[in-house]
Amino acid sequence: MNYAIAPSPVVSLPINGSDQRFPVRRVFCIGRNYADHAREMGATVDKETPIFFCKPTDALVSDGADVPYPQATADLHHEVEMVIALGAGGSDIPVDKAAALVWGYAIGLDLTRRDLQAIAKAKSHPWDVAKGFDHSAPISALVPASQCQVNEQTRISLRVNDTMRQQAPLGEMVHTVPEIIAALSRLFELKAGDLIFTGTPAGVAALQRGDRFHAELEGVVSLEGTVT
Repeated sequence: MNYAIAPSPVVSLPINGSDQRFPVRRVFCIGRNYADHAREMGATVDKETPIFFCKPTDALVSDGADVPYPQATADLHHEVEMVIALGAGGSDIPVDKAAALVWGYAIGLDLTRRDLQAIAKAKSHPWDVAKGFDHSAPISALVPASQCQVNEQTRISLRVNDTMRQQAPLGEMVHTVPEIIAALSRLFELKAGDLIFTGTPAGVAALQRGDRFHAELEGVVSLEGTVT
């Protein structure tokens, strides 16, 4: 293929315990998937209509890289989330078939320019500039589903400068992983390589330059980094 400009490199994630990497196709996210987080944001949960948005693949920050504080904000917030990686996809996937599509798990942060999000909400504008900015998705290595156990009792957590900020069991999610996959597949044709950030519990707060964070998917994988 003769390209007019050099093509962008394939975005990929490390795989725990392997020299292979996982190529990323799309990054989907679900909002308001923990009721206590929705309440702290002054919102309600509509079980019948999940809220989805996307981040660009090059927003991912992996391999232990630092996270630069973004431009155009004075209120950068953390949102710790379990991330699932799909090994297969489809459209209109039944809930009872969805879990089999999960290739692996990670822990990540959905970083949010909260001040820009508040402005967008007030004007009924899209959230893109608040969610899809550069370096807005720090993420750990992936752990294959065949090598770990994740269930309703598994906890996600986030410490900032050794202080616990967020923690909750996955059982508190409003929409389960199979339900998220099924709902997304009614809106998009999902494919191998897709990532899904599955929502954040209460406790979101600001990050500052110099902050150190430690996110964990209990018993599976962790993520450490520094905001620079």
